[in-house]
Parts: sequence; C-alpha cells; structure tokens
Amino acid sequence: MKDDAQQAWRCMLADKLTHMDFRKHLPGEAATAAIGRSLALIARPGDVLALSGDLGVGKTVLARAFIRARCGHVDEIPSPTFTLVQLYEPAPPFMTTVYHFDLYRLNGPEEAFELGIEDAFADGISLIEWPDRLGDLLPAARLDANLRYADAPGHRILTLRGSENWAKRLVALGEDVG
Repeated sequence: MKDDAQQAWRCMLADKLTHMDFRKHLPGEAATAAIGRSLALIARPGDVLALSGDLGVGKTVLARAFIRARCGHVDEIPSPTFTLVQLYEPAPPFMTTVYHFDLYRLNGPEEAFELGIEDAFADGISLIEWPDRLGDLLPAARLDANLRYADAPGHRILTLRGSENWAKRLVALGEDVG
C-alpha cells in the first residue's frame, strides 16, 4: 500500500505546476485511493481538505482511502450524504480524529455549526465534500482537492492547491519518496 502511495506522489511531483499547485492524471480508482493514502500521511491536527468535483467523480473514494490510512481497518466508511458528518478515531501512531463532512444538503453555511465544524477545525482533521456550501466559513488555510472527469472512461484529473504550509508538506513528501 505504501509503495502505491509513493508512486502516486512521484508521478504527481513530475507534473508539478507551481510551488503550490499540483495536477495529476488519475487512470482509475486505485490511483485516486493512492493519493488519499498519501495525503493521510502528511495531514496534521487542524488541517482542512476541501474536496470538490461533480457527483460521482471520486471525492468519497479519496476520503475513504484517507480515513483507512489514518484510522486503520474501518469495517464500513459510509458516505455522509444523509448524516452530513462521520467521525473516525485514529489508529496509532496517529492521534487526531478525522471528520468527514458531506455538505451537499446544507441550506446555508450557519447549519455547519450544528455539525460541530468548529471543533473539527480546532482539533481534528476535516475532509469536506462540497466545501463551497460553507461560504466564508471555509478556512483560508486549507488544501483544495478538485477532481474532474478526464476524457478516458474511469479516468480523472486531480488538482491540488494548498496554502503555504500545505505546499511545503507536499514538496517535502515528494522529496522523501522521490
């Protein structure tokens, strides 16, 4: 599993656009999952990963791989489409709860407070599908992960854009595995 994640980062850094933006062609679901596992290795308490893209593009695939890498064997990782948030306790050596939000059904940003989003931002790691629903509540210090459909069936294009602390970690991860 770690080899897949390392290979995904080698490829991603080969396609590096700037010090803060990365673009990667993902030839299938396994490549999307490998990126999720890699991001889990460098995430820190208080991190926000904003996952955007059309319905069915792979946001939940990336989130599930992240959660499994961070929280160990989790029997079931449902999409929080109807519950809006799922919490996952970490497995050693990690110490931070992962909050998986799906905000598609929010009627307004203020409803996120009912989900405990302020606790997630302060103490957890937040994976947020449909982050645009937060409006101005979405922290500026975050990693944006945008997935879109590519021309070939099953293929995706991932664009990562991080605030400065994310950019440094993405590059450092690439140096460690490359």
